[in-house]
Amino acid sequence: MEISVTSEPSWCQEWEPTVRRAAETALTQLGLLDAELSILLTDDGTVHELNRTYRGVDKTTDVLSFSQQEGDNPDPVPQLLGDVVISVEQARRQAEDFGHSLAREMGFLTVHGILHLIGWDHETPDDERRMMAKTEEILGAIGLSRDVVE
Repeated sequence: MEISVTSEPSWCQEWEPTVRRAAETALTQLGLLDAELSILLTDDGTVHELNRTYRGVDKTTDVLSFSQQEGDNPDPVPQLLGDVVISVEQARRQAEDFGHSLAREMGFLTVHGILHLIGWDHETPDDERRMMAKTEEILGAIGLSRDVVE
């Protein structure tokens, strides 16, 4: 498994270990031991621009997933999953709103983004329950379950 975690701006670096641990656990539990992906930890401005450019949505969001397995020309290397981009600023606001740690929110967004890379979605209530259950299972394995506040 190959996971590249990059921080831009540099103040996001403190969350790299948490994000890497969440990604490694997710890939292991999903049976994707040969998978490759990249994760960018960034600010609202960068996520806003990416959201506007690639999704046509003119606002920031918490996490974006750019799968290499979708579209007209999916990547010929099936284990190259794609890219996850997380706004640390938005994650901080959400952690405060939800009353849990920023570590949990960063783990949650990492797992959520990876599940999107492999085709999971939350368009229907059943899909959302399934995705949330899998996310909680993975977060529980690294001590970031919903009941734990760091």
